[in-house]
Amino acid sequence: MKVIADAFGGDNAPLEILKGCADAVKELGVEIIAVGKENEIKKCASENGISLENITIHDAPDVMKMTDDPLGIRHASNQTSMAIGLRMLAAGEGDAFVSAGSTGALVVGGTFIVKRIKGIKRAAIASVMPSEKQPFMLIDSGANLDCTPETLVQFATMGNIYMHNILGVASPRIGLANIGTEETKGTPLYVEAYKLLKECDFNFIGNAEVRDIPAGVCDVVVADGFTGNVILKMYEGVASSIAHRVSALFKKNAVSKLAAALVMGGIKDFKKQMDYKEFGGAPLMGLRKPVIKAHGSSDARAFKNAVRQAKDFSEKGVISQIEALVEKEKTEAAE
Repeated sequence: MKVIADAFGGDNAPLEILKGCADAVKELGVEIIAVGKENEIKKCASENGISLENITIHDAPDVMKMTDDPLGIRHASNQTSMAIGLRMLAAGEGDAFVSAGSTGALVVGGTFIVKRIKGIKRAAIASVMPSEKQPFMLIDSGANLDCTPETLVQFATMGNIYMHNILGVASPRIGLANIGTEETKGTPLYVEAYKLLKECDFNFIGNAEVRDIPAGVCDVVVADGFTGNVILKMYEGVASSIAHRVSALFKKNAVSKLAAALVMGGIKDFKKQMDYKEFGGAPLMGLRKPVIKAHGSSDARAFKNAVRQAKDFSEKGVISQIEALVEKEKTEAAE
């Protein structure tokens, strides 16, 4: 299994990316192709005692900055680590690609360089997130601001396949993010999508009120990219705020510190459950090959887990199953 890593994507590149790659090699048994400025990668590894065993360096002279126009990644002249890594994936030089760089550029690059599965209308960011009961997938969480009802159905289909194969959910519950559970709630987009989802073969449970999502009301939450990104950012913000508030509460005085010591095990479990680093990243669903968007502030552990996600995504045949389902639907429509 060979994973192509964008060594210069993200806030903590290249140090944390290289540490994560080294950990992935050791723990997951993968090979890594680290794409980026070769001299800087070697220097960083040497200065920080990072092993480059089973890590091949592919030189890339430029870096995709957050301020760069995402559309620029489409051009063959683009020599950033992200663009070169995606071209390598498309050419079959690796099995998957992982980057903590610009989300917009990665979506554009994935769409125009790696390309979508034939029949899939839009690639979608599928973020795996924690709930009170078990992880759930939010799809789309930011790639597509404008969607059609048919596109939302495709998101649901891809989310269903991913959750079944990667997280082992026997019959994933599919919910449509909305402001109420009634069938007539929401904009025309969501009302029409509800009608189409009712006719699907998977386990559609209806509308999922946003306030019920953290309680684990469903396994896949379907939304357009604007709505999904708002949910994602609010979710992350509230989780961070609660964590800081709890920490401050237990440090208030001697009594609260004693109480903290008594419940520290539960606090650590809760913190781990809500930590994005445990999930690693978000797959770009609908592409011909596995592309994983790692969190922009990924440390070594988060990036290693993103590589783990890429490995599972590649090995468990999610893409081939999506391709087969799209082909089946096209055949049935023609009959």
